[in-house]
Amino acid sequence: MQRRQFLSSAIAAATLVCAAGTHAETRVINFGVISTESSAGLRDAWTPLFDDLAKRTGYTVKGFFATDYAGIIEAMRFNKIQMAWYGNKSAMEAVDRANGEVFAQVLKEDGTAGYYSLLITRKDSPLKTLDDVFKNGKNLNFGYGDPNSTSGYLVPGYYVFAKNNIDPQKLFKSVRPSNHETNLMAVLNGQVDVATNNTESWDRFELRFPGKLNDNIRVLWKSPLIAGDPLVWRRDLPPEVKAKIKDFMLSYGKTDREKVILKHLTYSGFKASDDSQLIPIRQLELFKERQKVANDTHMSDTARAARLKEIDTKLDALGGGSTTAAAQ
Repeated sequence: MQRRQFLSSAIAAATLVCAAGTHAETRVINFGVISTESSAGLRDAWTPLFDDLAKRTGYTVKGFFATDYAGIIEAMRFNKIQMAWYGNKSAMEAVDRANGEVFAQVLKEDGTAGYYSLLITRKDSPLKTLDDVFKNGKNLNFGYGDPNSTSGYLVPGYYVFAKNNIDPQKLFKSVRPSNHETNLMAVLNGQVDVATNNTESWDRFELRFPGKLNDNIRVLWKSPLIAGDPLVWRRDLPPEVKAKIKDFMLSYGKTDREKVILKHLTYSGFKASDDSQLIPIRQLELFKERQKVANDTHMSDTARAARLKEIDTKLDALGGGSTTAAAQ
């Protein structure tokens, strides 16, 4: 029974996006969107762009909204979606595990190709610095990001915790992983004391509720610049489909109407990119792993040395040791 269902799904997916169809055949592009906030909010923000993509290419474009980042990665892996908006870490997972390929990168409203990870608390909190957080961790509830989130998990995980030899699971009274919007609301409502967030989520919230964050939220820490979010398609999409999609994305944002649509996404447009955008993320992951191994007192000296050598070889292959988070 399961085998028949799997075969039926595979045949349906192949039919939707196959290159060798007749002109009368309708092609469907399923576009995944990572869950940085509620599905309803993301749907409202992205649907106008999907509609324009459909008009320009002639394909039917459908949004796919999972409840977590892993759902979008797995959907691409099984060809339930053919392209997606990811963060850099989740894009790395899609490239490594889901036949993904980076082809474009978002540009912020000011034209920059990046954003920042944040650690936030309420303005009426006694916490003023990271040292305050570290000293009082046992009494604090922490809102972490999705494990596949770059700005919500990987970047603060490295710069805030790993570099200070701190395990957040041991530091805090409780650790509650969630998306960016939920973390913002949890801090605003006093449900957590400290949480990760990013400047993109902050800007989108400010569009809906001007001044609310500036009046009520304190930024405790801001990361180095993180590379703008990548757009990823399945590597096996037909060349003519890729060409139409890329032409649309790289030329979008020229008219007043398109600028308004992008403003609701806090973007000004898109620029070409490729998998090399993910190199700093791979470096951060390896640096984080290296510190963990170096501090592991349960490993033998021989096993530790062998593992560190393996990690250093991988770092050298990536171009060495810069942790400048043009990365995330």
